Amino acid sequence: MARSGYYAWRQRQEAPGERAANNAVISAEIEEVFDEHRGFYGSPRIHQELRAAGRHVGLHRVARLMRLNALRAKTRRAFRPCTKASSTACGVVDNLLQQDFQPPAPNLYWAGDITYLRTSAGWRYLAVWIDLYSRRVVGWKLAHRRDTALVMEALNRALDHRRVVPEQLIIHTDQGSQYRASDYRKLLQKHEISCSMSAKGCCWDNAVVESFFSTLKFELNLDDDAKTLFNPAQIQRSLAFWIEGYYNRERRHSTIGFLSPINYEQCLAATPTIVTVKL
Repeated sequence: MARSGYYAWRQRQEAPGERAANNAVISAEIEEVFDEHRGFYGSPRIHQELRAAGRHVGLHRVARLMRLNALRAKTRRAFRPCTKASSTACGVVDNLLQQDFQPPAPNLYWAGDITYLRTSAGWRYLAVWIDLYSRRVVGWKLAHRRDTALVMEALNRALDHRRVVPEQLIIHTDQGSQYRASDYRKLLQKHEISCSMSAKGCCWDNAVVESFFSTLKFELNLDDDAKTLFNPAQIQRSLAFWIEGYYNRERRHSTIGFLSPINYEQCLAATPTIVTVKL
């Protein structure tokens, strides 16, 4: 072996090369983002966070460095829908959405549903309304009863904060009794909102809200496998922080270009509207 080759090899062992040093810096930044989002961000979202911070790095490099540093995003169990359908109920309307979850503008398609949350004081029920354009939660309510008043209160909160044009908004839900109640239908008629419902036994017709509930329970440790039961006041605070402070404002959503719902709507507001005039 040539003497120069030996000393060059020894120098490489003593001092890492430029790329190795750069990898160490990027790895530290990846770990910081990973910890900030409590281990729920995988390589695609971490890649977007680094790019937003001005770091020019490729997605595959981020994924490789995460593997080398044993950083793996927390994953949930695969979703297994229940295919058992109930009998045809009174008050069911047609499915106007037909799984079209990407409207061209805000306040055209909203989707809603109710989920169960276990607490130390018994079950609590969360009703939400999501604007399918930006995936933003526009209204939500937690209560100890799963009734029509729950979904109406959540809807009233959404209508107080959003500008809804009469006869343009379609609200989509499943065939639950709360959405077939006369008081709920009167509220929709008052605001000239069209009603849409999923097909019988088809959870995929409301997949956006189902996915939202799955993410919420997983990241807040409120799913069925949770070993610790929180009291209702703790869950109320956690929901307010996660929905209003984190999900709507910070959490990157792959469907909307890895932006948060509020950032996505702000980008729309900053884009000048093009009006086509027919002569």
